[in-house]
Amino acid sequence: MNSKNLKNFKRVLFCKDFHITGNGDDKVWAKTEWTHMEKLDSGGKDYLSRFKILYSETGIYVLFNGEDDLLTTFDNPDFTKIFQADVFELFFHPDPSAPCYFEYQINALNKELILFAINRQGEISTYTPWPYESNKVEKSVYVLGDKLPGAKILGWSAEVFIPFKLLSSINNCPPKHGEVWKANFCRLDYDSGNMIKWAWAPIDTSFHELDRYYNLVFH
Repeated sequence: MNSKNLKNFKRVLFCKDFHITGNGDDKVWAKTEWTHMEKLDSGGKDYLSRFKILYSETGIYVLFNGEDDLLTTFDNPDFTKIFQADVFELFFHPDPSAPCYFEYQINALNKELILFAINRQGEISTYTPWPYESNKVEKSVYVLGDKLPGAKILGWSAEVFIPFKLLSSINNCPPKHGEVWKANFCRLDYDSGNMIKWAWAPIDTSFHELDRYYNLVFH
């Protein structure tokens, strides 16, 4: 995709690989600014929700951060329906001409759900990566408060490193300098008793609305 005359885009800057801790305390994050997610639903609190993104020769780094009053989550295993409680999510669609894209979710207990999805005219099918052990996402979370289901907290952050080897089955990966991917960064929060959504690229009803995604430009 040509990066000229793009609207609604974020530049993804190049960096050397570094160690993640969950709270984004490595000085490399100072290279890029926070990007805010928009609250999409009424009800609940208007929690600050934001992210940063960088990339290296080996993969993509993402840092999520959000205010929160309550750790509304369950101590479920990885690769279960963690989206039924508080999570941060990201979606990468490197080749908009193809129906395949990548979804990643993480909660405040450091549990993850990874999906490769295919969206054909609104009909969505998903599958999990296999084998996964050799290409695992590095992940860490930091909670301002007790890291326990139902705990009162001030907020939480999640830091992840997604290796390009994990994404190798998708076109246009790894990205070259000047490459443009479609993407979205999202949040779900259930503190009010209902699902409240945030997103970088506002959607109508589903985070799987690929035509609404914004642009990542790799520099």
